[in-house]
Amino acid sequence: MKLVQCWDDGVTTDVRLAELLRRHDAKASFNLNAGLYQARRSRGWVHQGTEVWRLGWNEMRDVYRGFTIANHSLTHCCLDQIPIEQARQDIVQGCERLQQFFGQAVPGFVYPFGAFNDAVADAVREAGHVYARTTGQAGHRDAPAEAMAWQPDCHFMAPDFWARFERARTRGVFHFWGHSYEMVSEAQWDALDTMLARLNRVPGAQWGDVADAVSAARLEDAQLPVQRGLVGDEEKGRPVR
Repeated sequence: MKLVQCWDDGVTTDVRLAELLRRHDAKASFNLNAGLYQARRSRGWVHQGTEVWRLGWNEMRDVYRGFTIANHSLTHCCLDQIPIEQARQDIVQGCERLQQFFGQAVPGFVYPFGAFNDAVADAVREAGHVYARTTGQAGHRDAPAEAMAWQPDCHFMAPDFWARFERARTRGVFHFWGHSYEMVSEAQWDALDTMLARLNRVPGAQWGDVADAVSAARLEDAQLPVQRGLVGDEEKGRPVR
């Protein structure tokens, strides 16, 4: 079974997260907005009374060394709410800047706020990305794997996290996602530590990359009808980045 995780936005709490992941030998993708970072750390927003700061370019290579980098767009705008040419530019430039800075391929894309439409999905594909992740949740264990509308199994704080993990066993891939800034207490960090340790104890489970998981799932689902859609109904009322 492949275990897949990805984390959004490139914030300073990723430093602690990356250290935790390395202790557990856990692969992960970090989804970054190349147009929003400055040379050094910069203030972003407030989450649950806690200031969130973006990382600076001067530290990113060290923070993310050994992990996969994915494109979260250049400026984190709602791509389905702007002219498609502007959206295409935001997608392409975001990818190019990350590739140049990190010196590695950037195969994946994550829609800001989970928002997209067919034109945006086509632009992401045309820019060379092999998958694009939404913020919805895979609602059925046998759902077709549409690469430009890839739905993870759940958020890392989902109350039914382990139930979704068990349902994912039949597909052989379990994918969760989140933001490190959502952990605002030591108890939440401890919970993630415990969760990673438990996943590592699953017989036959191995950490993998999102792109590989998407490719494997698409091969398995090649004979099923493709579904493409927006964010799942359960997500529409919750602000996500």
